[in-house]
Amino acid sequence: MKVYDLMCDHVISVGADEPVTAAARILKQQNIGALPVCGKDGRLQGIVTDRDIVLRCVAPAADPDTLTVRDVMTRGVVTVSPYDDIAAAARLMASSQVRRLPVCQDGAVVGMLALGDLAQNGSCDMEAANALSDISSNIRRR
Repeated sequence: MKVYDLMCDHVISVGADEPVTAAARILKQQNIGALPVCGKDGRLQGIVTDRDIVLRCVAPAADPDTLTVRDVMTRGVVTVSPYDDIAAAARLMASSQVRRLPVCQDGAVVGMLALGDLAQNGSCDMEAANALSDISSNIRRR
């Protein structure tokens, strides 16, 4: 099975120069946890997550109306191709400890693959379980 079989191809992105409040509103309205940050040409520049906003804007008490997405986004994003194997994508999620992967073709975002996409597909249960286990391996349990 390939990434294109499970990815969401309806991708909502945000520009790097948008205020953090704009990204937060999109995340809330769309009920999603991450947005690819793309240039006008559609090429991936980074990703902004709800966690990025909390840690880099809310926690330091920065102004989300003046802080831009560029200021809080994660750079150096790990990506996959739509033609990559699902098992390889799951291993990449696990080794990179991420729950979402932008799917890029020729530098442009064409989809998003989430851990939930793997879990919802019956043939990928083991890959999803292993990825989640590895992603969550640094969580301390009491």
